[in-house]
Amino acid sequence: MGIESIIPGATAVGIAFNDGVVLAAEKRFAYGNFIVSRSGKKVFRITDRVGAAFAGMIGDMQVLVRYVQSMVKLKEVDELRSVTPRSVAKLMGVIMYEQRMAPMLTQVILGGVGDGDAPEIYVLDPLGSVIPDKYAAVGTGAETAISLVEAGYKDGMDAEAAVDLAIRAIKSAILRDAASGDGVDVLVVRKSGFDERSITF
Repeated sequence: MGIESIIPGATAVGIAFNDGVVLAAEKRFAYGNFIVSRSGKKVFRITDRVGAAFAGMIGDMQVLVRYVQSMVKLKEVDELRSVTPRSVAKLMGVIMYEQRMAPMLTQVILGGVGDGDAPEIYVLDPLGSVIPDKYAAVGTGAETAISLVEAGYKDGMDAEAAVDLAIRAIKSAILRDAASGDGVDVLVVRKSGFDERSITF
């Protein structure tokens, strides 16, 4: 049995816009050439101003999200203030690094609105590396998705333009990556709150 038959494919995209971030991922959950589910959720809220999009093992995503949510909530109660996206990314990176001998098989795009209301995007690999960027794509469809994002990204773009770009990038990856498909979940994070959308096609 090859490694490709046990590690699921996926495509997730994150894009910063003028006052927030867009996080999007397709819905298909597949092991190799077997589709396990057509309605997998790979985009999650972490705090009131931070979310994450994942590619990889669904179970590892869910465990990591629950663990980080609980740790962040304890930190917020202890410090009586909200935790920044950068702090959440660093915490998640430490947790993933601690598991490096039996790594969580997931890649993460974490994004949110930080101090001074600036949008922030971070990419994390299974060993906990934390890389800041303005946009990112992870998963088996990342090469196709990132080409569209790079061609269409502009500094200061508005929310609708960023959402449209993320959806187009994932649709393009779906056409070329058999492990991605069945629609897109989108999470828009602003200081004022979240906007969630689900598109099926």
